Amino acid sequence: MAGGARIDSAGMLIARDGSGKQREHGCLAARHDAAREVLFPSGSAALYRRAMLDEIGGFAGEFFLYCEDVDLGLRARWAGWRCVYVPDAVVEHRYSHSAGRASPLKAYYVERNRLYVVVRNFPAGALAAVPFAALARYFWHLVYRLRGRGAAAEFEGGGWRLAWYVVKAHAAALGRLRALIGERRRIRRTARISPSEFAGLLRSHSIAARKVAGF
Repeated sequence: MAGGARIDSAGMLIARDGSGKQREHGCLAARHDAAREVLFPSGSAALYRRAMLDEIGGFAGEFFLYCEDVDLGLRARWAGWRCVYVPDAVVEHRYSHSAGRASPLKAYYVERNRLYVVVRNFPAGALAAVPFAALARYFWHLVYRLRGRGAAAEFEGGGWRLAWYVVKAHAAALGRLRALIGERRRIRRTARISPSEFAGLLRSHSIAARKVAGF
C-alpha cells in the first residue's frame, strides 16, 4: 500500500460468485518475499506481455470501471497464459482512491461487472453456483453491516439504497446478456485449456464469501 509496509495485492483471488479480491491484502510485505504463480494480477500493478494482448485483446471497454482486470486475467488463463507474483517489483497503490472504498459508484459497477465476468468466463458448473454464492455474500454483508464491519458498514447510504444498486446492477447485466453470451462463445473458441482445468484454477485461487464481505 502507498506509504506503508503492507501489501495491497500479491496477485488476485476470486470468490465463487465472481468477486475478485486482492491476495494478502493488508499483510506485511516482508512475509511474502518469494515469487509464486497466482491466478492473475491486479490491474493496479501488472505487466502484460504484448503477445498476450495481441492474442486476446486488452481491457474490455464495456466494464468502464472495476473488474476489467479480473476479466482480462481470466481470459488470459483460458488462452493458456500464466501469471507470476514477483515480490521485487514494487508499486505504490492507494486502494479505492478514485471512487471511494464504499461509494454508490463503486457498489454499482463492482456488482454489475462481477456479473459480466461470470457470464463471459465461468464454466457451466461454476456459473450454476454463482447465485447461491452471491446470496451467501449478501448474507455476510448484512451480518457485518450490523456489526459495523466491512465495506457494507461504510456504505454511503442506507441498506435499502445498497440493495437498490444490487437490483440495478442485475438489470443492467440482464439487458446485456445476449452480447455477454456472444463474448463467452468467442472466448471459448480460442481456449487452450478445458473447462475442468479452468474450474480447477478457480478452486485453487478461491476466497470465501465471508472473507469477501469482511474486506
